Amino acid sequence: MQLEFFGAAGEVTGSCHILRVGGRALLLDCGMIQGGRDAPERNRLPFPFDASAIDAVVLSHAHIDHCGRLPLLVKRGYRGPIHTNTACAELVPILLRDSATLAMRDAERANKYAPPGAPRAAPLYDLDDVARTLALVRPMPYDLPRELLPGITVRVRDAGHIMGSSSIEVWAREGTDHGAPEGATARKLVFSGDLGQYGTPILHDPWRFESADLVLMESTYGNRLHKGREDTERELGDILAQAARDGGNVLVPAFAVGRSQELLYLFAKHYGEWQLARWKIFLDSPMAIAASRVYWGHPERFDEEATRLREGFHGLPPLPNLTLCETTDDSRAINNVKGGAIIIAGSGMANGGRILHHLAHNLERPECHVLIVGFQAPGTLGRLLVDRVPEVRIHGRLLRNAAQVHTLGGLSAHGDQSDLLRWYDSFTPRPPVYIVHGEVDSGEALAAELRKRGATATVARPGLKIELASLPVLARDSSAP
Repeated sequence: MQLEFFGAAGEVTGSCHILRVGGRALLLDCGMIQGGRDAPERNRLPFPFDASAIDAVVLSHAHIDHCGRLPLLVKRGYRGPIHTNTACAELVPILLRDSATLAMRDAERANKYAPPGAPRAAPLYDLDDVARTLALVRPMPYDLPRELLPGITVRVRDAGHIMGSSSIEVWAREGTDHGAPEGATARKLVFSGDLGQYGTPILHDPWRFESADLVLMESTYGNRLHKGREDTERELGDILAQAARDGGNVLVPAFAVGRSQELLYLFAKHYGEWQLARWKIFLDSPMAIAASRVYWGHPERFDEEATRLREGFHGLPPLPNLTLCETTDDSRAINNVKGGAIIIAGSGMANGGRILHHLAHNLERPECHVLIVGFQAPGTLGRLLVDRVPEVRIHGRLLRNAAQVHTLGGLSAHGDQSDLLRWYDSFTPRPPVYIVHGEVDSGEALAAELRKRGATATVARPGLKIELASLPVLARDSSAP
């Protein structure tokens, strides 16, 4: 009975961990590595395990840093089921098809401009690989335990991060024949997935767990605090008012799943107060448009405020000046708008997608504003903008970073240190914690705070193995329900 860490250990992206029980192997997430010049090469490396030897996958949510290498896993021999909640199962096709399309386009571009005789570039995976992956997806409901493999039972709970995000409870048992628990070794593991902020619009708060024998916990913002929700919304309104006075455009690199929907929700909520009628609002992302329809198609996952707002409509938030940009021609047309536009476009870290074209047209204009609303991994263009690097390169051009850049951390889909500690505080007694999905300084800061609460906390590294049978039994329900 062993847990081993492979991805998002000492860094934020590439979530991937294996639980081995009684000769069976369960993979928790299989995410893409993002950020840094070596990310493409790292994604192409062989998995540090045999893909065909994995028996099942459980996916916490649909962000690419958690699901993005599933088609590669299938391409390299995986044939088992991919379990996730129903909303996530609807979002995964949108993100994986987009990921494959971008990879194929990048390879085509590289080959077009490659010198004669150079090796041909190939995408990490293609749409056929995605189709084979989607055929393996098995939706499962929230809150109901399900035995996925002999000796391994799983239940998914709401993580409050994005629509369809999950924290995962795993009950592991080995040492006796299946169905004969007496004398078996049993342990309960809780994997946080990515945890959202408490009080986030639209979504429920993260599920309150009571007990576990071991906790696997994210730490994206383990070393900092976000601005309060009311202050954040007030700041967003102030930024839009200043941008209106300056007469330029507002560019928002936003993840297609999560931030885009929250921004539209806030615009609908504050439409009159923020005088949004004076703006042209563009959602320039086919993926975000499709994801928004999934969001608004799952009202059972809404919090009370979103439920009340939705009572008057049954689709996207009612914004009369919202333009949904499905085609590339729609996107190019925005370049003719020199002022008065709010442009929400992917990708969220500005390391690809349509936002690059808008940045190329607006970044050198001091009257324009760039609004950063999510985590920016080291090495990404978004991180360079946040760090106020004087010049950045986009599509081969060196551009002056003259626009006004705002970081609105309070809109992050990730909980801050206080949210993470609040989530952990529901566990009694205190289970040991292995910290993942955070840069080292963030993980160490969270570990220090957890130790003050009486927890044994360790920042995971790739290749670290934990023998679960050696852990003390703390959970009142270590045996599967």
